[in-house]
Amino acid sequence: MKKTLLSVSLLLSLAAAAEAATPPFTLSSPDFNDNALLDKKFAGNAAGKAACTGENISPALSWENPPAGTQSYVLIVDDLVGAKGLGVNHMVAYNIPASRTQFAQSDLSDGTGFTGGTNTPGTLRYYGPCPPAGSGAHHYNFTLIATDLPANVLTRGLSREELLGRLKGHALGAAGLVGRFGND
Repeated sequence: MKKTLLSVSLLLSLAAAAEAATPPFTLSSPDFNDNALLDKKFAGNAAGKAACTGENISPALSWENPPAGTQSYVLIVDDLVGAKGLGVNHMVAYNIPASRTQFAQSDLSDGTGFTGGTNTPGTLRYYGPCPPAGSGAHHYNFTLIATDLPANVLTRGLSREELLGRLKGHALGAAGLVGRFGND
């Protein structure tokens, strides 16, 4: 009996140690470090909008160590203080297959490798930062959510709020990255 209890205790200790050693789910970019300034080329570009001074090229992103059971990913890019505190959503992307581990530069602005949801400007692709001059550098939150939903089950055009509602009970974990940009 003591031998069995010792064996069970040892197995539980090993399992706990293995779980504690699991590396974290992370999101990174070769184009900017966390909380660093984004290059101007990643800013939005819209005719007639003085604050949209860039080329609207989406930055490259990569991730590793997703939670067990991940079947697809969701990517949301938000500026929480944009629109005078009402927030601006720059990207709603989902149905990203679990086999994918990165987006190359321009993939998100070209619509490659995901189903597009409707962002604040009304597009289904990446819409780069356009903060007003004099408002300082805004923080653009890139949030990657691992889900247990199979890729391609969510319909095109969902808003951020609709998407988050459908993810309830299906999110397995998230990783984030912040880029800053200002027109000062």
